[in-house]
Amino acid sequence: MAIESTFVMVKPDGVQRGLVGEIISRFESKGLTLDRMRMLTIDDDLAFRHYAEHVDKPFFGELVAFITSGPVVAMEWSGESAVGVARTLMGTTNPAEAPPGTIRGDFGSIITQNIVHGSDSPTSAERELGLYFQDR
Repeated sequence: MAIESTFVMVKPDGVQRGLVGEIISRFESKGLTLDRMRMLTIDDDLAFRHYAEHVDKPFFGELVAFITSGPVVAMEWSGESAVGVARTLMGTTNPAEAPPGTIRGDFGSIITQNIVHGSDSPTSAERELGLYFQDR
């Protein structure tokens, strides 16, 4: 197994609902290390870069509107197999399909407001960490 870094973001609905501490606690309990964290409100430019792979999809406007609707908490986590561990902790993208015990399974409501985002590969983690922590 390899030590990896991954990007995790508590989305506006998770911040608004006061779930930041709970989410951090779950990652720490799993043995991951919080390396960096910042709270920000994403502007359209960053949202377009973050969701660039979805620009031609019909839901793109909805994604941008939601992610720019309020503050988010951007984090860098590291540890053994951090990307996979984070993805398992979050649960499937659709909260209705996420099992209990996962963040989305326990707290999710609708697919476009699914509380948390996490990188899906070491390559996407590096790209996303570069977007949110520009000193990388």
